[in-house]
Amino acid sequence: MRDEPFNGSKTSPLPSVRVLFDDASAVEDLTSDLDRVLFGLGDRRLTVVCVGTDRSTGDAFGPIVGTKLKRSIRWPWVEIFGTLDEPVHAVNLASTLEEIHRAHPVAPYIIAIDACLGKFDHVGQIIMEPGPLRPGAGVKKSLPAFGDYTLTGVVNVSGFMEYFVLQNTRLGIVMRMSDVVVEALLSSFHKLAMRRTFLGASTDRATAASREPQSFPSGTLPAG
Repeated sequence: MRDEPFNGSKTSPLPSVRVLFDDASAVEDLTSDLDRVLFGLGDRRLTVVCVGTDRSTGDAFGPIVGTKLKRSIRWPWVEIFGTLDEPVHAVNLASTLEEIHRAHPVAPYIIAIDACLGKFDHVGQIIMEPGPLRPGAGVKKSLPAFGDYTLTGVVNVSGFMEYFVLQNTRLGIVMRMSDVVVEALLSSFHKLAMRRTFLGASTDRATAASREPQSFPSGTLPAG
């Protein structure tokens, strides 16, 4: 669980946004910004690391998102780490990151997902921002920062007795926030898959055309 971010990067061209989970356009807004984030990935692999634990209602936001994604993901270039059955937390985060980097000579694009505590009027917001996640800061733990893009959910109020607050967070809010995040991610992943399929087909057609023998009118020869 991280601290609530104050401001997004002022130098990154990628979006930094806040969306209230029960806003009518929440999924649409998140999807639109995710599309911009994923547009330039090319054929790079995508890894989603959902941090948290099922032992705390508030901190279960990440594993709940990971569980729902893992049930729905069918693209071989997307990997999900961190579910209710196999959570990624303070004890195994470093080894999980090592496993990811060891398995991929070309580093995948990592989206980091976690819960956070924040101001009272920010509870229920879903925050997306470029740059690494710094997990554990909200409960005074020192854990490795990681990720290319970060998505966090403000599940409760910060400032006092953080562990107690996390354990007494309403599960209903966490579930509804996770629904919004999962729907937006799946929609954006689907669009990315369609772009990759189209680009792959276009490349195949161009390659086939370049291999076709050229024919010339009778009595003519190619220049050069």
